[in-house]
Amino acid sequence: MFRPDQMGVYIHWPFCESRCPYCDFNAHVREGLDQAQWVEAYVQALQHYAQRIPDRQVVSIFFGGGTPSLMEPQTVARIIDTVQSLWPVANDLEITLEANPTSVENDKLIAFKEAGVNRISLGVQALNDAYLKFFGRGHSVDDALRAIELAKTHYARSSFDLIYARPDQTLDDWGRELEQAITLSNGHLSLYQLTIERNTPFYMRHSRGEFTIPDDVKGADFYHLTQDILEGAGLPSYEVSNHAKAGHECRHNLIYWHMADYIGVGAGAHGRFVQDNHKYASRDHAAPEIWLERVHKNGHGAHALEGLTQDDRFHEALMMGLRLREGISIAQCETQSGLSFFDMVAQSKMDTARAEGWIIQEGDSIRLTREGMLRLNVLIPFILK
Repeated sequence: MFRPDQMGVYIHWPFCESRCPYCDFNAHVREGLDQAQWVEAYVQALQHYAQRIPDRQVVSIFFGGGTPSLMEPQTVARIIDTVQSLWPVANDLEITLEANPTSVENDKLIAFKEAGVNRISLGVQALNDAYLKFFGRGHSVDDALRAIELAKTHYARSSFDLIYARPDQTLDDWGRELEQAITLSNGHLSLYQLTIERNTPFYMRHSRGEFTIPDDVKGADFYHLTQDILEGAGLPSYEVSNHAKAGHECRHNLIYWHMADYIGVGAGAHGRFVQDNHKYASRDHAAPEIWLERVHKNGHGAHALEGLTQDDRFHEALMMGLRLREGISIAQCETQSGLSFFDMVAQSKMDTARAEGWIIQEGDSIRLTREGMLRLNVLIPFILK
């Protein structure tokens, strides 16, 4: 899907107005942030990567976070202009920015388009005010509806996220919310099952028994209902949690799942790219101020590059590829890693998974069924030798 000379650029803006209690992303709250010094650091780090891998065409830029919509539009424009000055870019370059639908951030949506953004991803999370309060969100349902309509008005491509399998949520409640989401959607929806992550306030509250979430069996019921409704509406999943009409898939995320090259810039950002026939993983320092200091000192904020072994590349290709509805081919795994597929995967275990209805193997192609998707994290280590 992507040529070897193509890549994505991920820009991590690690700042939020407040931390959501379920979030374990690299996000930080800071007052009085001087964006001018930060944008200069992003420019400097991008220049570093342009010197390291100049022979690329950029097909996607993704502003993630944190809360990228807290960036000033001129900050976003400067970063986009820098990328376009350092590398050739595709004619249909996708530029996505994640945004929260607060009233303040909504007012910026038009300015972000003028800065060059052509795809918006809104962190709505719920179309219910009580659950928005539970999730610690700073917006109301009315704010979310306004943001969704603004995005649809000004952007040809937009998406929003919802979280399901919430405390006390019923299947009927979720079904009705999904139907509403479909009427509001603009060709793409991201739908995530609530998980309790360590080092989050939710983890402590859940451990104390302040709330419960559906068990694995009920969670599977929520997953199947989600697939049934979205498929019926012409928005089938193209990845575990992402649904889209044809042509509305998020290109940047496809870069990850197809194991194409991308660079990551910003505190906590990760990257994967090939240089001199070797594939490397990059990881920027997670602490924003230390990242900033390192950029000023070294020209970038990354730790030492990690060379990926053939085993690493095989495991990543298999894990990422099987997240996709289309699956992955044996040839793709072998091309990515240089290893023989059945030197890494036990055919007998593949046969067992197929007999259980978790895997479909058709010639060179391997993909997961719905039941397989539910078992993805345990199925991969099961089939590996």
